[in-house]
Amino acid sequence: MDYKKSKAPVNTVTRNIMDLCEDTGNIYESVAIIGKRANQISLQIKDDLSKKLAEFASYNDSLEEVFENREQIEISRYYEKLPKPSLLATQEFIEDKVYWRDPSRENQNQED
Repeated sequence: MDYKKSKAPVNTVTRNIMDLCEDTGNIYESVAIIGKRANQISLQIKDDLSKKLAEFASYNDSLEEVFENREQIEISRYYEKLPKPSLLATQEFIEDKVYWRDPSRENQNQED
């Protein structure tokens, strides 16, 4: 997923709490959903970065030689400029791009 194309802000934005709890009816549940999605995004970004930087890995035991690879630096800068995972997850939640469900509510509906 290309997170650079996301509409998420790079800096922190003040949000209306009532907007965040519209779907769930509970701000704490909304924050928990956003937090779990942020963890997923963080792991995905870390995995992508690790795969890209693994191409440049050298397995020399010599500590004396340090190579500066311009491509490696550019890749690192790209990932540093991305919005934080929590901001990406919040934007996805607001745009209804996050799938979530509450099994306890589903059980209540089946019993009724």
